[in-house]
Amino acid sequence: MFKRLVRFVIKLAVALGIASAVILLLPRLFTLFFAQPRLYSIPAAPQKRVAVVFGAGIWRNNRPTAVLRDRVDTAAELYFTGKVEKLLMSGSNPSIYYNEPEVMRTYALKLGIPEEAIVLDYAGRSTYDTCYRMRDIFHVKDVILVTQRFHLPRALFICHALGVQAVGVPADRREYRPISNIYWNFRELFATLNAFWEVYFSRPQPILGKAEPIYPIEVY
Repeated sequence: MFKRLVRFVIKLAVALGIASAVILLLPRLFTLFFAQPRLYSIPAAPQKRVAVVFGAGIWRNNRPTAVLRDRVDTAAELYFTGKVEKLLMSGSNPSIYYNEPEVMRTYALKLGIPEEAIVLDYAGRSTYDTCYRMRDIFHVKDVILVTQRFHLPRALFICHALGVQAVGVPADRREYRPISNIYWNFRELFATLNAFWEVYFSRPQPILGKAEPIYPIEVY
């Protein structure tokens, strides 16, 4: 009797493990296939009026992380090559001591991006919030997303699920540490599953407010 119980528990654990793996992997695989035809290099990217740059952390000295610098560098190249007219920089600003959009703006100005080409979103606390707010606050409905390749599938999926037509330009401008790549891709399994939950079930509302259209008359 005891041996049967042990075998049952083992089989149940294995079955639950397999089911959990499938639940985690399927959303990620779906977004990877969804994103593939929507990814472009900078020279091949279609022209859009706006590129959105996702936040990626800042250091205590108010300098962008290497990942964030790569995103702003990529967005700047899109601007200088005439692919976009405006850069919407979206990130978190929970206090006066942590302001991702302002750090992004400062770095972009050093790269030579003119002030009038930069728009800041201070309430981009998550990928979902950024996509939601670009649609409802900034009235952006056709856009280039700028972030690393590991993040683009989820970002593209969320944008399209919210009615924003988007393509992605990867911002992988250097060799990142292998351990970082492993961590980012592992985290994406859970983040992508959560994205499906947000889009189709919980549908949370981010911080909103008065509309601030980047272009007063929609021309997308």
